[in-house]
Amino acid sequence: MNHAVKLRIKLHCATALNHNGKGRNILDFTALLNTVVTLALLIAVGFGLRKRDIINDTASKKLSELIIKVGQPMLIISSLISLEYSAENLRRGLFTLILSFAMHAFMGIIAFLVSKSVRDIDERKITQLATVFTNCAFVGFPILKSIFGDGALFCGAFYLVGFHLFVWTLGIYIISRGRDDIKLTPKKIFINYGTVPSIIGFVLFLLHVRLPDFIGMTASYLSSLCTPISVLITGALIATGSLRELFGRAENYIVSAIKLILIPMLVCIALKLCGLDHFYIVFGTVMAAMPSASVITMLGEMYSVKPAYASRLVGVTSVLCVITLPLMVAFADFMAKL
Repeated sequence: MNHAVKLRIKLHCATALNHNGKGRNILDFTALLNTVVTLALLIAVGFGLRKRDIINDTASKKLSELIIKVGQPMLIISSLISLEYSAENLRRGLFTLILSFAMHAFMGIIAFLVSKSVRDIDERKITQLATVFTNCAFVGFPILKSIFGDGALFCGAFYLVGFHLFVWTLGIYIISRGRDDIKLTPKKIFINYGTVPSIIGFVLFLLHVRLPDFIGMTASYLSSLCTPISVLITGALIATGSLRELFGRAENYIVSAIKLILIPMLVCIALKLCGLDHFYIVFGTVMAAMPSASVITMLGEMYSVKPAYASRLVGVTSVLCVITLPLMVAFADFMAKL
Protein backbone atom coordinates (compact mmCIF):
# COMPACT_ATOMS: atom_id res chain seq x y z
CA MET A 1 0.00 0.00 0.00
CA ASN A 2 1.59 3.31 -1.09
CA HIS A 3 2.46 6.14 1.27
CA ALA A 4 -0.36 8.44 0.12
CA VAL A 5 -3.00 5.82 0.84
CA LYS A 6 -1.43 5.04 4.23
CA LEU A 7 -1.42 8.73 5.12
CA ARG A 8 -5.05 9.21 4.03
CA ILE A 9 -6.18 6.24 6.12
CA LYS A 10 -4.24 7.46 9.16
CA LEU A 11 -5.85 10.89 8.84
CA HIS A 12 -9.31 9.34 8.59
CA CYS A 13 -8.57 7.26 11.67
CA ALA A 14 -7.55 10.32 13.62
CA THR A 15 -10.94 11.81 12.73
CA ALA A 16 -13.08 8.70 13.19
CA LEU A 17 -11.44 6.80 16.00
CA ASN A 18 -9.49 9.13 18.26
CA HIS A 19 -12.41 10.87 19.92
CA ASN A 20 -13.30 11.10 23.55
CA GLY A 21 -17.05 10.57 23.41
CA LYS A 22 -17.91 14.12 24.61
CA GLY A 23 -20.63 14.61 22.05
CA ARG A 24 -18.45 15.77 19.18
CA ASN A 25 -20.34 15.43 15.90
CA ILE A 26 -18.26 13.22 13.61
CA LEU A 27 -21.11 12.13 11.36
CA ASP A 28 -21.44 13.22 7.75
CA PHE A 29 -25.15 12.72 7.02
CA THR A 30 -24.83 14.04 3.46
CA ALA A 31 -22.30 11.34 2.63
CA LEU A 32 -24.49 8.76 4.38
CA LEU A 33 -27.58 9.72 2.38
CA ASN A 34 -25.59 9.71 -0.87
CA THR A 35 -24.35 6.21 -0.10
CA VAL A 36 -27.82 4.93 0.81
CA VAL A 37 -29.32 6.35 -2.39
CA THR A 38 -26.46 4.85 -4.42
CA LEU A 39 -27.14 1.42 -2.93
CA ALA A 40 -30.85 1.80 -3.72
CA LEU A 41 -30.02 2.65 -7.36
CA LEU A 42 -27.72 -0.39 -7.59
CA ILE A 43 -30.58 -2.58 -6.32
CA ALA A 44 -32.81 -1.08 -9.03
CA VAL A 45 -30.18 -1.74 -11.70
CA GLY A 46 -29.83 -5.36 -10.52
CA PHE A 47 -33.62 -5.70 -10.66
CA GLY A 48 -33.65 -4.45 -14.25
CA LEU A 49 -30.74 -6.68 -15.29
CA ARG A 50 -32.59 -9.73 -13.99
CA LYS A 51 -35.77 -8.73 -15.81
CA ARG A 52 -33.72 -8.40 -19.02
CA ASP A 53 -32.17 -11.82 -18.31
CA ILE A 54 -28.65 -10.34 -18.23
CA ILE A 55 -28.23 -11.68 -14.69
CA ASN A 56 -29.83 -15.12 -14.78
CA ASP A 57 -29.62 -17.97 -12.27
CA THR A 58 -26.24 -19.13 -13.58
CA ALA A 59 -24.74 -15.64 -13.60
CA SER A 60 -26.10 -14.91 -10.12
CA LYS A 61 -24.57 -18.07 -8.64
CA LYS A 62 -21.21 -17.48 -10.34
CA LEU A 63 -21.09 -13.84 -9.25
CA SER A 64 -21.97 -14.89 -5.69
CA GLU A 65 -19.15 -17.42 -5.81
CA LEU A 66 -16.77 -14.72 -7.06
CA ILE A 67 -17.66 -12.47 -4.11
CA ILE A 68 -17.52 -15.21 -1.48
CA LYS A 69 -14.30 -16.84 -2.67
CA VAL A 70 -12.34 -13.84 -3.96
CA GLY A 71 -13.86 -10.44 -3.18
CA GLN A 72 -14.74 -10.99 0.48
CA PRO A 73 -11.36 -12.51 1.48
CA MET A 74 -9.56 -9.59 -0.19
CA LEU A 75 -11.88 -7.12 1.54
CA ILE A 76 -11.11 -8.62 4.95
CA ILE A 77 -7.35 -8.79 4.41
CA SER A 78 -7.00 -5.31 2.91
CA SER A 79 -9.13 -3.83 5.73
CA LEU A 80 -7.07 -5.53 8.45
CA ILE A 81 -3.77 -4.31 7.02
CA SER A 82 -5.07 -0.81 6.20
CA LEU A 83 -3.68 0.56 9.48
CA GLU A 84 -0.10 0.42 10.63
CA TYR A 85 0.46 -1.69 13.72
CA SER A 86 0.29 0.01 17.10
CA ALA A 87 -0.76 -1.08 20.57
CA GLU A 88 -3.74 1.29 20.36
CA ASN A 89 -4.93 -0.10 17.02
CA LEU A 90 -4.54 -3.65 18.35
CA ARG A 91 -6.56 -2.74 21.43
CA ARG A 92 -9.33 -1.23 19.30
CA GLY A 93 -9.40 -4.23 17.01
CA LEU A 94 -9.65 -6.74 19.84
CA PHE A 95 -12.28 -4.63 21.58
CA THR A 96 -14.32 -4.58 18.35
CA LEU A 97 -14.02 -8.37 18.14
CA ILE A 98 -15.39 -8.68 21.70
CA LEU A 99 -18.14 -6.24 20.79
CA SER A 100 -19.02 -8.37 17.76
CA PHE A 101 -19.30 -11.49 19.95
CA ALA A 102 -21.50 -9.66 22.46
CA MET A 103 -23.76 -8.13 19.82
CA HIS A 104 -24.31 -11.42 17.98
CA ALA A 105 -25.12 -13.17 21.25
CA PHE A 106 -27.54 -10.37 22.17
CA MET A 107 -29.21 -10.42 18.74
CA GLY A 108 -29.35 -14.22 18.89
CA ILE A 109 -31.37 -14.09 22.10
CA ILE A 110 -33.81 -11.56 20.61
CA ALA A 111 -34.10 -13.65 17.43
CA PHE A 112 -34.93 -16.75 19.46
CA LEU A 113 -37.66 -14.92 21.35
CA VAL A 114 -39.33 -13.23 18.37
CA SER A 115 -39.24 -16.34 16.15
CA LYS A 116 -41.13 -18.54 18.63
CA SER A 117 -44.42 -17.29 17.20
CA VAL A 118 -43.55 -18.61 13.69
CA ARG A 119 -45.37 -21.91 13.29
CA ASP A 120 -43.52 -23.44 10.34
CA ILE A 121 -40.25 -24.92 11.65
CA ASP A 122 -38.16 -24.06 8.60
CA GLU A 123 -39.55 -20.53 8.38
CA ARG A 124 -38.75 -20.13 12.08
CA LYS A 125 -35.13 -21.07 11.35
CA ILE A 126 -34.84 -18.57 8.50
CA THR A 127 -36.52 -15.86 10.59
CA GLN A 128 -33.91 -16.39 13.32
CA LEU A 129 -31.06 -16.26 10.84
CA ALA A 130 -32.46 -13.15 9.13
CA THR A 131 -32.80 -11.42 12.50
CA VAL A 132 -29.29 -12.22 13.76
CA PHE A 133 -27.07 -11.90 10.71
CA THR A 134 -26.71 -8.60 8.88
CA ASN A 135 -25.06 -7.56 5.64
CA CYS A 136 -22.29 -5.99 7.71
CA ALA A 137 -19.61 -6.20 5.00
CA PHE A 138 -21.02 -5.56 1.53
CA VAL A 139 -23.49 -2.90 2.68
CA GLY A 140 -22.01 -2.13 6.10
CA PHE A 141 -18.51 -1.23 4.90
CA PRO A 142 -19.54 1.50 2.42
CA ILE A 143 -21.91 2.91 5.06
CA LEU A 144 -19.12 2.95 7.67
CA LYS A 145 -16.79 4.60 5.17
CA SER A 146 -19.36 7.28 4.31
CA ILE A 147 -19.84 8.12 8.01
CA PHE A 148 -16.34 7.77 9.48
CA GLY A 149 -13.86 7.38 6.62
CA ASP A 150 -11.53 4.52 5.72
CA GLY A 151 -10.23 4.03 9.26
CA ALA A 152 -13.54 2.54 10.43
CA LEU A 153 -13.10 -0.34 7.98
CA PHE A 154 -10.29 -1.62 10.20
CA CYS A 155 -12.78 -2.06 13.06
CA GLY A 156 -15.30 -3.42 10.56
CA ALA A 157 -12.90 -6.20 9.61
CA PHE A 158 -12.57 -7.29 13.24
CA TYR A 159 -16.37 -7.22 13.55
CA LEU A 160 -16.50 -9.54 10.53
CA VAL A 161 -14.38 -12.14 12.35
CA GLY A 162 -17.09 -12.48 14.99
CA PHE A 163 -19.78 -12.51 12.29
CA HIS A 164 -18.22 -15.47 10.49
CA LEU A 165 -17.60 -17.45 13.67
CA PHE A 166 -21.26 -17.03 14.63
CA VAL A 167 -22.49 -17.90 11.12
CA TRP A 168 -20.65 -21.22 11.20
CA THR A 169 -21.57 -22.00 14.80
CA LEU A 170 -24.90 -20.45 15.79
CA GLY A 171 -26.07 -20.29 12.17
CA ILE A 172 -25.37 -23.96 11.47
CA TYR A 173 -26.84 -24.92 14.86
CA ILE A 174 -30.09 -23.09 14.03
CA ILE A 175 -30.44 -24.59 10.58
CA SER A 176 -29.52 -28.11 11.75
CA ARG A 177 -32.25 -28.39 14.39
CA GLY A 178 -34.31 -31.49 13.66
CA ARG A 179 -31.96 -32.53 10.83
CA ASP A 180 -29.61 -35.51 11.13
CA ASP A 181 -27.87 -34.70 7.84
CA ILE A 182 -26.44 -31.35 9.01
CA LYS A 183 -23.62 -31.42 11.52
CA LEU A 184 -21.62 -28.67 13.19
CA THR A 185 -17.93 -29.49 12.71
CA PRO A 186 -14.68 -27.72 13.71
CA LYS A 187 -13.77 -27.52 10.03
CA LYS A 188 -16.90 -25.51 9.22
CA ILE A 189 -16.20 -23.21 12.16
CA PHE A 190 -12.54 -22.40 11.47
CA ILE A 191 -11.94 -23.26 7.80
CA ASN A 192 -14.15 -21.06 5.64
CA TYR A 193 -13.91 -18.06 3.35
CA GLY A 194 -14.40 -15.68 6.26
CA THR A 195 -12.20 -16.95 9.07
CA VAL A 196 -9.14 -17.93 6.99
CA PRO A 197 -8.60 -14.46 5.44
CA SER A 198 -9.32 -12.97 8.88
CA ILE A 199 -6.45 -15.00 10.35
CA ILE A 200 -4.15 -14.12 7.43
CA GLY A 201 -4.92 -10.41 7.72
CA PHE A 202 -4.52 -10.42 11.51
CA VAL A 203 -1.14 -12.18 11.28
CA LEU A 204 0.07 -9.69 8.65
CA PHE A 205 -1.09 -6.84 10.91
CA LEU A 206 0.67 -8.26 13.99
CA LEU A 207 3.92 -8.90 12.08
CA HIS A 208 3.93 -5.32 10.70
CA VAL A 209 4.17 -6.74 7.18
CA ARG A 210 4.20 -4.11 4.46
CA LEU A 211 3.02 -5.65 1.23
CA PRO A 212 4.42 -4.40 -2.08
CA ASP A 213 2.28 -1.72 -3.69
CA PHE A 214 1.21 -3.95 -6.58
CA ILE A 215 -0.11 -6.60 -4.15
CA GLY A 216 -1.90 -3.99 -2.05
CA MET A 217 -3.48 -2.45 -5.14
CA THR A 218 -4.55 -5.86 -6.45
CA ALA A 219 -6.22 -6.68 -3.12
CA SER A 220 -7.87 -3.25 -3.13
CA TYR A 221 -9.25 -3.66 -6.65
CA LEU A 222 -10.61 -7.14 -5.90
CA SER A 223 -12.18 -6.03 -2.61
CA SER A 224 -13.89 -3.14 -4.41
CA LEU A 225 -15.92 -5.70 -6.38
CA CYS A 226 -17.86 -6.73 -3.28
CA THR A 227 -20.37 -3.94 -2.81
CA PRO A 228 -21.52 -3.26 -6.41
CA ILE A 229 -21.76 -6.92 -7.39
CA SER A 230 -23.41 -8.09 -4.17
CA VAL A 231 -25.99 -5.28 -4.29
CA LEU A 232 -26.69 -5.97 -7.97
CA ILE A 233 -27.27 -9.62 -7.03
CA THR A 234 -29.66 -8.51 -4.29
CA GLY A 235 -31.65 -6.53 -6.87
CA ALA A 236 -31.67 -9.52 -9.19
CA LEU A 237 -32.80 -11.70 -6.30
CA ILE A 238 -35.77 -9.39 -5.66
CA ALA A 239 -36.76 -9.69 -9.32
CA THR A 240 -37.05 -13.49 -9.11
CA GLY A 241 -40.25 -13.26 -7.06
CA SER A 242 -43.42 -11.25 -7.43
CA LEU A 243 -43.59 -7.81 -5.88
CA ARG A 244 -46.84 -8.90 -4.22
CA GLU A 245 -44.98 -11.70 -2.40
CA LEU A 246 -42.25 -9.26 -1.42
CA PHE A 247 -44.31 -6.28 -0.28
CA GLY A 248 -47.78 -7.75 0.16
CA ARG A 249 -47.16 -10.07 3.10
CA ALA A 250 -47.53 -8.71 6.63
CA GLU A 251 -44.92 -11.06 8.12
CA ASN A 252 -42.24 -9.52 5.90
CA TYR A 253 -42.88 -6.12 7.47
CA ILE A 254 -42.97 -7.56 10.98
CA VAL A 255 -39.58 -9.24 10.58
CA SER A 256 -38.19 -6.11 8.88
CA ALA A 257 -39.41 -3.85 11.70
CA ILE A 258 -37.74 -6.10 14.27
CA LYS A 259 -34.56 -6.41 12.22
CA LEU A 260 -34.18 -2.82 11.03
CA ILE A 261 -35.67 -0.78 13.88
CA LEU A 262 -36.23 -2.67 17.15
CA ILE A 263 -32.89 -4.51 17.35
CA PRO A 264 -30.70 -1.51 16.34
CA MET A 265 -32.47 0.66 18.93
CA LEU A 266 -31.97 -1.98 21.64
CA VAL A 267 -28.31 -2.38 20.66
CA CYS A 268 -27.84 1.39 20.71
CA ILE A 269 -29.40 1.73 24.16
CA ALA A 270 -27.35 -1.20 25.49
CA LEU A 271 -24.10 0.32 24.18
CA LYS A 272 -25.01 3.67 25.72
CA LEU A 273 -25.74 2.04 29.09
CA CYS A 274 -22.38 0.26 28.89
CA GLY A 275 -20.68 3.66 28.72
CA LEU A 276 -19.13 3.29 25.27
CA ASP A 277 -18.05 6.36 23.36
CA HIS A 278 -19.67 8.03 20.36
CA PHE A 279 -17.83 5.99 17.75
CA TYR A 280 -18.74 2.59 19.15
CA ILE A 281 -22.37 3.52 19.83
CA VAL A 282 -22.86 4.60 16.22
CA PHE A 283 -20.66 1.79 14.87
CA GLY A 284 -22.61 -0.91 16.73
CA THR A 285 -25.96 0.57 15.76
CA VAL A 286 -24.95 0.71 12.09
CA MET A 287 -23.84 -2.93 12.13
CA ALA A 288 -27.13 -3.98 13.76
CA ALA A 289 -29.23 -1.85 11.37
CA MET A 290 -27.96 -3.49 8.19
CA PRO A 291 -30.37 -5.62 6.10
CA SER A 292 -30.36 -9.40 6.47
CA ALA A 293 -27.19 -11.04 5.16
CA SER A 294 -27.12 -12.75 1.79
CA VAL A 295 -25.46 -15.75 3.46
CA ILE A 296 -28.93 -16.64 4.76
CA THR A 297 -30.10 -17.35 1.21
CA MET A 298 -26.92 -19.35 0.59
CA LEU A 299 -27.54 -21.51 3.67
CA GLY A 300 -31.19 -21.92 2.72
CA GLU A 301 -30.26 -23.15 -0.74
CA MET A 302 -27.39 -25.31 0.52
CA TYR A 303 -29.53 -27.17 3.04
CA SER A 304 -32.96 -26.88 1.31
CA VAL A 305 -34.49 -24.80 4.09
CA LYS A 306 -37.00 -22.35 2.61
CA PRO A 307 -34.61 -20.60 0.17
CA ALA A 308 -37.47 -18.61 -1.39
CA TYR A 309 -38.54 -17.30 2.03
CA ALA A 310 -34.89 -16.45 2.82
CA SER A 311 -34.58 -14.55 -0.47
CA ARG A 312 -37.76 -12.64 0.32
CA LEU A 313 -36.51 -11.49 3.72
CA VAL A 314 -33.11 -10.50 2.36
CA GLY A 315 -34.80 -8.59 -0.46
CA VAL A 316 -37.38 -6.70 1.57
CA THR A 317 -34.94 -5.71 4.34
CA SER A 318 -32.47 -4.51 1.69
CA VAL A 319 -35.11 -2.23 0.18
CA LEU A 320 -36.56 -0.94 3.45
CA CYS A 321 -33.15 -0.20 5.02
CA VAL A 322 -32.84 2.68 2.56
CA ILE A 323 -35.48 4.40 4.72
CA THR A 324 -34.67 3.00 8.17
CA LEU A 325 -30.87 3.22 8.16
CA PRO A 326 -30.54 7.06 8.18
CA LEU A 327 -33.13 7.14 10.97
CA MET A 328 -31.18 4.63 13.06
CA VAL A 329 -27.91 6.52 12.54
CA ALA A 330 -29.61 9.75 13.63
CA PHE A 331 -31.01 7.95 16.67
CA ALA A 332 -27.57 6.60 17.58
CA ASP A 333 -25.98 10.02 17.16
CA PHE A 334 -28.64 11.52 19.42
CA MET A 335 -28.22 8.80 22.08
CA ALA A 336 -24.43 9.08 22.01
CA LYS A 337 -24.62 12.81 22.80
CA LEU A 338 -26.97 12.48 25.79
